[in-house]
Amino acid sequence: MRSWPFAKGHGTHNDFVLVVDRHGLLDPSDDDVRWLCDRRAGVGGDGLLRAIKAEHIAEWDGDPSLWFMDYRNADGSVAEMCGNGVRVFARMLIEDGLADGPEVPVATRAGLRPVTVTAGGYRVAMGPVTVEPDAVQITVGGEGSAHRWRASAVDVGNPHAVVLLDDGPETPSLGSLDLRPAPRWEPAERFPDGANVEVVEVVDERHLRMRVHERGSGETMSCGTGTVAVAAAHAATLGVSEGTWRVDVPGGTVTVELADGRAWLTGPAEIVARGEVLLPG
Repeated sequence: MRSWPFAKGHGTHNDFVLVVDRHGLLDPSDDDVRWLCDRRAGVGGDGLLRAIKAEHIAEWDGDPSLWFMDYRNADGSVAEMCGNGVRVFARMLIEDGLADGPEVPVATRAGLRPVTVTAGGYRVAMGPVTVEPDAVQITVGGEGSAHRWRASAVDVGNPHAVVLLDDGPETPSLGSLDLRPAPRWEPAERFPDGANVEVVEVVDERHLRMRVHERGSGETMSCGTGTVAVAAAHAATLGVSEGTWRVDVPGGTVTVELADGRAWLTGPAEIVARGEVLLPG
């Protein structure tokens, strides 16, 4: 058995197992990640956040002294970025005395993501966002409950497909959709490494409500990069390039700001438990 110190945290109920591995000695395998994220056999979470010094990440070419957020989905697959996770990651670093704040620069596979502690929560500079309207056709639901829509392809450092529901009489309610099976898209080659799929109800011009199926994790209570993607997709339909949006997810509410092709995400981050876990093998 291997004993690892860990923390458990969440951002709008998008939850994570966190471990500090300064020198890259833990090297979690895909099986380790799946076990840690298992809600019955392990700790339970939508993913694993490993804090490692950037000097130990071969693909990182920036400041080697930064903390790098090595994010893994619950199935063990590697993801570029996690908007909720990076807030929780920054809070853990501050609580553990590994960062001072109020600004914490975090290295990720999508680039540098500075996190700032504010009165309203944790504000993340999410970097550039690009939107390609009506790029794919998305199928949501299994046999007998499938719905098909055109969706925008949005890049927030990781890939998203965003469906904006209209208010037509044939449009199903957001809550009635079956997001347990992984949505499909055409053309299939548009997202060769998979995508997060968001379905969005427009409450008003600057207020959105969404659900999400995250690649590698299934339907989750929230997706931080997804909230940025839906705000950007909606902004494109309005023909605007900047502004502030409230985005409601099943796990809570966040705020997304857009300006000059870039985005900022503000929301809560909580550390709810600490301990040691005994990994098998």
